[in-house]
Amino acid sequence: MNEQEIKAQICDVCHKMWQLGWVAANDGNVSVRLEDGTFLATPTGISKSFITEDKLVKIDETGQVLEGLPGYRPSSEIKMHLRCYKDRADVNAVVHAHPPTATGYAVANKALDEYSMIESVIAIGSVPVTPYGTPSTDEVPEMIAPYLPEHDVLLLQNHGALTVGADLITAYYRMETLELFAKISLTAHLLGGAQEISRENIDRLCSMRTQYAVTGNHPGYKKYNK
Repeated sequence: MNEQEIKAQICDVCHKMWQLGWVAANDGNVSVRLEDGTFLATPTGISKSFITEDKLVKIDETGQVLEGLPGYRPSSEIKMHLRCYKDRADVNAVVHAHPPTATGYAVANKALDEYSMIESVIAIGSVPVTPYGTPSTDEVPEMIAPYLPEHDVLLLQNHGALTVGADLITAYYRMETLELFAKISLTAHLLGGAQEISRENIDRLCSMRTQYAVTGNHPGYKKYNK
């Protein structure tokens, strides 16, 4: 995929996130690592509904703008994205959003650490809540760092959600799966609680990740390994 196609894909993902109600006003950010080691990122201060290809900025590994319209710069939360790229050579895209139900779990400081939905077991595994960090500071990258070696999906305490992937569509799909899983988990809770899948069947589902071409790091079944 060439750079122009990636730009179009970023805009499409931004528009989808806004249409789904995962972001409001200037919330959320998206970035992609290019083959030359530079990054395309959404600019700060612009609604994802208004993102166009010419508004995207190209930055280096320190967050410095290499290409972009005058006055345009990446979100201050780009530090969180760059930490993901630094710690995970397999990650080439990062999505940050505030999907309402999943973010409700983050605000309540409740991890989605259960194995009750087949698709979520295969695609994302358990989802932890990372400790609180002040946005735009180095606190957030430091708080997510311990979780990056095993997790592709994170809830950010009192903040929102973060997903990573080998490409942008993978990272975006993980955000979709997270929000759907959060909705189903909440509904199951209202109905008396989820019926978790047995460890034997979790093993079988995890082994099927290759069959479904699922890439990335998988946390397995943390609560069973304690």
